[in-house]
Amino acid sequence: MKKITISDMTLKQASGTYNLSFKEKIEIAKLLDKLNVSVIELAPVSGSKVDDVLVRTICSCVKNSSVSIPVSLNENGAKEAFELIKNAKKPRLQINVPMSTVQMEYVCHKKPAMVLEMISNIVTEAKALCDDVDFVAVDATRSDGDFLRKAVNAAVESGATTVTLCDNAGETTADEFVEFITGLKNDVPALEGVKIAIDASNELGMAVSTVLAAVKMGVDEIKTASCKCDAPSLEAILKIIRARGDSIGVGVDVSLTEFGRASRQIEWICEGKSGGNASSTEAGGSDDSYTLNEYTDINTIADTVVSLGYDLSDEDTQHVYEEFKRAASKKVISLRELDAIVASVAMQVPATYKLVSYVINSGNVISSTANILLEKDGKSLAGVCIGDGPIDAAFLAIEQVIGHHYELDDFRIQSVTEGREAIGNAVVKLKADGKVYSGNGLSTDIIGASIRAYISAVNKIVFEQNV
Repeated sequence: MKKITISDMTLKQASGTYNLSFKEKIEIAKLLDKLNVSVIELAPVSGSKVDDVLVRTICSCVKNSSVSIPVSLNENGAKEAFELIKNAKKPRLQINVPMSTVQMEYVCHKKPAMVLEMISNIVTEAKALCDDVDFVAVDATRSDGDFLRKAVNAAVESGATTVTLCDNAGETTADEFVEFITGLKNDVPALEGVKIAIDASNELGMAVSTVLAAVKMGVDEIKTASCKCDAPSLEAILKIIRARGDSIGVGVDVSLTEFGRASRQIEWICEGKSGGNASSTEAGGSDDSYTLNEYTDINTIADTVVSLGYDLSDEDTQHVYEEFKRAASKKVISLRELDAIVASVAMQVPATYKLVSYVINSGNVISSTANILLEKDGKSLAGVCIGDGPIDAAFLAIEQVIGHHYELDDFRIQSVTEGREAIGNAVVKLKADGKVYSGNGLSTDIIGASIRAYISAVNKIVFEQNV
């Protein structure tokens, strides 16, 4: 049975369609890697520091799949792209070149003869840096046949290991695509030594039938996506291979048993749908109206934690689940309470900053001020700030000490015990580089609890940034 390579374009296509956060892109990459898709394709980078950090982070997180990044069509494009993905376990450089004359002049600012020279130069440079090079013939089905053959031949002779043929308009029928690929293979003998991939747009709803027809006649790799976009649906392809793979003699390495849960999470991230593990809004009420009980399994807890904005390791997820089970044996647990559990037991790290003392002045006729004294590496650090209320002043004073402002994603205070000396529990959620870090603080003084929660979250950020 022939194994077909799956190259997933979710992150490449969803970045322009959905407003995905840094954390959400990382989470999608992890889910695709867990599914064991062969290649995870990333969107072109803009050169910003955030994009650079995103690509490097994905490369460090992905353990099974290849990570593919587009190469800019300039002199240093291959070198710059490889620098970002060189630490990936399986890096791939992707070279996208338009095949139509109009697009060549618009994108490359070159005539066809110069484009052929450019293809040879860029592919050669990419191959010298990276073993896996994907040459993508953009709009191949509508290009001049003679030029396409020359371009493909130039790419293969320069070292391309995969040649992707694109039907960007989605107008080619299954029979036409088979005839197109057959003719190209006959005219370019060098294609015998490389993988042939296809990228068919689903603009007219014909992509899945086109892909399957191409697979039956020998194509090695197919481009799909796990979100709603122009690419063929990975779910549709997998369903057909599961049902008919044996009869057509093809299979995939994608984990079919994991796909249901992973696809629901990706859909939730991209579309705001939870696929059964709803957030409080989708459950139809507040955080307290959506509850979990002692029979809730670890997978549901893991999905719910993701919906709260956290990105936990398997070990931290296990710790959260164990603490949840202890609490759920006595009562049902709301999302707010699960949030507090995450803040209390997950991502515990050594304290970089320690609270020494705090003095708060506040009243209805004076501005609130906070004097915070922290300790770091045995040294005392003080911050004094005025704020809109005592807690705002305290948070500003902490930021003054650490020299950095973090986005406050959420802040909650609730009573843990009853009575005049009730213990207050504060949860502070901060955002840094697209990730959410939660801190927890307990005190009979709600301001003290809030300060401790803020410092707890800061310590988690600092620890992860210095690892």
